[in-house]
Amino acid sequence: MHVDPVKLTADLVRCPSVTPNEGGAIRLLQDLLASSGFRCVRTDRNDIANLFARWDSPGRKKTMGFNGHTDVVPPGDRAAWSHDPFSGHVEDGILWGRGATDMKSGVAAFAAAAIEFVRQFPEAGSIVITITGNEEGLPTDGTLAILDWMERNDERMDVCIVGEPTSRETVGDMVKIGRRGSMSGLFVITGKQGHSAYPHLARNPVEATVDLCRRLSRAKLDHGTENFDPSTLVVTSIDTGNPATNVIPSSCSASINIRFNDLHESSSLIDWLSCEAELTADKHDVRVQLETVVSGESFLTPPGPLSDLVSAAIQRECGRVPILSTSGGTSDARFIRRHCPVVELGLPGKTMHQTDEHIRVDDIR
Repeated sequence: MHVDPVKLTADLVRCPSVTPNEGGAIRLLQDLLASSGFRCVRTDRNDIANLFARWDSPGRKKTMGFNGHTDVVPPGDRAAWSHDPFSGHVEDGILWGRGATDMKSGVAAFAAAAIEFVRQFPEAGSIVITITGNEEGLPTDGTLAILDWMERNDERMDVCIVGEPTSRETVGDMVKIGRRGSMSGLFVITGKQGHSAYPHLARNPVEATVDLCRRLSRAKLDHGTENFDPSTLVVTSIDTGNPATNVIPSSCSASINIRFNDLHESSSLIDWLSCEAELTADKHDVRVQLETVVSGESFLTPPGPLSDLVSAAIQRECGRVPILSTSGGTSDARFIRRHCPVVELGLPGKTMHQTDEHIRVDDIR
């Protein structure tokens, strides 16, 4: 059975699978893989659609895994698109639509290749394909639900490739072998409201917040490591909700985001932020509350057998040697790395999440 990955990409793009809606994309893949001899199990949790598909080789027992997602971010203003975001329109060698880059093309390419592979080389090894309908949203019921089901049912992958759009200019020019950790913090600083003409009778939380944010943004967390760039802290919001220009507000909030390398764990960064909150409270005579959300810890699959295997395949098929990188944001690889060695390889991602998201047909093939 031959599957055209470009047609499959277009069919997936036509499924309006905006997080957390399944939109028909998981069902489409389930039907395709089942008809090609894969054992398919839906591992849905809390109304999130997830798919586990396995092809068992009668020969060697090694299992190659692939992980991806079919959900997409909202298209925004549909009138601003050159083509309908859910049309899967193909013109002049370009496929247009939401998810064309992130990452329905990657899912389609791997599914098509897997179906072809097990037909040609049935004894070369087993394949597991895990697809979630909820990567762009909260992660608790997506890939984590699949991995929980796999653990309960003694299903294993020896290695895994995540198909996120990791390439920069051309297919295979970059492979991710790890990711920085990510965490967010919200500071709520409470002072004493007052008239701006009598600041000595108030305790201004805005000044305390600005002082705190200045210290945090100027802090040098580290100088990077062998495989990671320096960690970063960015102030993303300062807000009082105060419409009056002559009133010192009673409270002010500030949000930050930290992307951290393997010199840190989230727990130590939270301790540091808590100390900074206490310092601000003492210095400005205000009350400071801190809430944190950790999206994932940093991780690394050290250069070795898996990255060598992927790099050799890229060099053979594409004629280039990929850069091994840990740059970028988070992905579901942060969950899979607890299960088995994992790397990320996908198409060029320049237009992901943008209006007029698109991908070159030749890149999919």
